[in-house]
Amino acid sequence: MDSNNTEVHRCDTLIINASVIDGSGSAPFAADVAVDGGRIARIATDGSLRSWHALQVIDGAGKVLSPGFIDVHTHDDTNVIRTPSMLPKLSQGVTTVVVGNCGISAAPVSLKAEPPDPMNLLGEAGAFSYPTFASYVEAVNRAQPSINVAALVGHTALRSNQMDRLDRAATESEIAAMCAQLSEALAHGALGLSTGLAYGNAINAPTAEVLALAEPLANAGGIYATHLRSEFADILEAMDEAFRIGKHARVPVVISHLKCAGVENWGRSAEVLEALEQAQRYQPVGCDCYPYTASSSTLDLKQVTDTIDIMVTWSEPHPAMGGKLLAEIAAEWQVDLMEAARRLQPAGAVYHCMQDDDVNRILSHPASVVGSDGLPNDPLPHPRLWGAFPRVLGYYSREQKLFPLTVAIRKMTGLSAERFGLTGRGLVREGYWADLVLFDPDTVRDAATFSDPMQPAEGIEAVWVNGALSYLGGVEKAATALRAGRFLARQAAAPAVVA
Repeated sequence: MDSNNTEVHRCDTLIINASVIDGSGSAPFAADVAVDGGRIARIATDGSLRSWHALQVIDGAGKVLSPGFIDVHTHDDTNVIRTPSMLPKLSQGVTTVVVGNCGISAAPVSLKAEPPDPMNLLGEAGAFSYPTFASYVEAVNRAQPSINVAALVGHTALRSNQMDRLDRAATESEIAAMCAQLSEALAHGALGLSTGLAYGNAINAPTAEVLALAEPLANAGGIYATHLRSEFADILEAMDEAFRIGKHARVPVVISHLKCAGVENWGRSAEVLEALEQAQRYQPVGCDCYPYTASSSTLDLKQVTDTIDIMVTWSEPHPAMGGKLLAEIAAEWQVDLMEAARRLQPAGAVYHCMQDDDVNRILSHPASVVGSDGLPNDPLPHPRLWGAFPRVLGYYSREQKLFPLTVAIRKMTGLSAERFGLTGRGLVREGYWADLVLFDPDTVRDAATFSDPMQPAEGIEAVWVNGALSYLGGVEKAATALRAGRFLARQAAAPAVVA
């Protein structure tokens, strides 16, 4: 109280004059937002917060204030600990990442040698030092990254822990050991299980192995996320397998980076989405996707073709070849594409394997949320690592008018939090954690390109993580000294509603 017995309200941060898009899909509204103790303390549309005493006041005139973006599909598992500033994500407004996708995770992992493909995308052997999931949680919180971290457990990681070789099915005793490790992870807050059944070190796992491994998920309120066994001609059969696993385990299914890959698959997105909608009639199913027509992973001999451009991003035996097209390398060496790809192994690649119409249809579908699928350890990463979320806002929403800004933000915030059980996140709502991004809707865009991918986005003005001002845009485009991220344990079962 002051001397006149008038109550004095105080807060850490006051954001005034902003156009709030709250992540629910509702229309924008003009408001002031007070942040205190890491949470959203008050939202007012009548100017009543202007009398509050704030340590910091930010004028959001002409800007949109939205929930911080949730990157539901990342491979930042080891980077959140080794490079906790996490500028590639923070600079595009991301405040939470979901790691452990595609069957590969940093924990629980006990390596016997070098990490098997594609776990090598997460780092070299020294980056894997978390034999239990609990030890990974402790390491994340000790590193205190600038963004929040939630985690899936990778099927390939579990196989690597328990099997002498990965080109076969697991035995009953090996499955039991994997289930025990998965159960320990779920007890310490893991979101669920992920698989990458298209990769060489998981493709020999029969459906029965995954069915058994998914059984501990339901009691823990977990989810099943999958990089399908095929994203090419056999995609419908691969989707059926995923739906069967979800039904058996009685858990929601998330199809990772849904796409129609390969020239022979172009134009099938309507058919693929119809299959997803049919499954939704009987079980909770959703998908994530990234806003580009090119994918990126290790250089996979099964995907070598002359029908698309394939750019090599790195090669252990031939590092100078990074940034060149596979066709150029083959011509330089006077060999065919397959021989060039063999000589480059192990290596990474960007595959220009999709069509705009299919990406547009999948991205705009009500079941889709946004994930970057960026590879932070690539020396020449796909531009999605730095640009996925502003690309949705700028290119797809503002320029292409694929969907309104309210829909774009819901796909990157509220719907994502709902699907992955991240309670208290994803909405601008009183009492929720103050994960927020302030951006200019007229200028926000991705600056990262395939030739120059490590570029921060334009138009991101400020980012708060758990109430801490963690990034400032403008000329500097730099993280602040505040790192307020934390590990987010699963707090709620994923909902039956998926769209």
